[in-house]
Amino acid sequence: MTRRAGGGNGRGGRRHWRAGLRRGGIELRQLLRGPRELAGHLTNVLVALLLAVSIDGTVDGTEVPSAHLVVVGFAAYLLFQIGVINLPQILVTEREEGTLLRLRATPGGIPAYLIAKSLLVVAMAVGTLALLLASTALLATGPTPRGAGGWLTLLWVTTLGLLAVVPLGAAIGAVLPNPREALALLMLPAMGLLLTSGAMFPSSVLPDPVQRVAAAFPLKWMAQGLRSALLPDAARAAEPAGSWELPMVALVLTTWAVLGFLLAVPLLRRAARRESGSRLAARRGGAAHSGALPA
Repeated sequence: MTRRAGGGNGRGGRRHWRAGLRRGGIELRQLLRGPRELAGHLTNVLVALLLAVSIDGTVDGTEVPSAHLVVVGFAAYLLFQIGVINLPQILVTEREEGTLLRLRATPGGIPAYLIAKSLLVVAMAVGTLALLLASTALLATGPTPRGAGGWLTLLWVTTLGLLAVVPLGAAIGAVLPNPREALALLMLPAMGLLLTSGAMFPSSVLPDPVQRVAAAFPLKWMAQGLRSALLPDAARAAEPAGSWELPMVALVLTTWAVLGFLLAVPLLRRAARRESGSRLAARRGGAAHSGALPA
């Protein structure tokens, strides 16, 4: 009996993965066909290009161009933004449209849904990162990975960084009130982390308490890991510890990944359980009354 149950759970898990990957592929094709959605990501790449050609000077104590530091930090922020800003907005919007209500009646619907969204977000993030690095390298002599070791570090830092922020974004999306408030609630903390994490300028210039707070969040370590892959070793002199601290990068990002996965599925299930036809109708009625939807 135990073996049959375990096999059933294994088959159920495989069904969830198949359903999630199939749904994620459909959503990815829809994204690629939607010029409005792609425009936002292309705009981010254009901003990075403008930064790369407009910033002069070098990082203090090194000969590393300041523009390279900013481009790498901007790349880290884009990965962070897609996970903890874009994904929650997608989830809240789809919850308002009744997606979670439909998932409640689908066996394994929540895990498959989370897999699909993870696939979509990872594809968006990797595609944007690749386009950003390629365009800045070709058009503005931007930073590129340093040999095989740099490529390997870029791969594992990007993977762990996305694992850290995608489940976290799903958990945040499960508790946000509505799409109209989601962006306002998320942007201020995200911009605060951008300014304090050392993504856009060396964090060593910031007060020690600010550095300690920023070090508790994944953006700081995502940016530091990407700098180790894309900037020369001389840039380590600008790091607060004087080194890349790659073991700490891996530890912090893994911790956030585990925490996010532990939070995301139960919070999405809780949000789905709370959904009902009457709650959905009430939200739509309120949106129509406020002018967000046609009456």
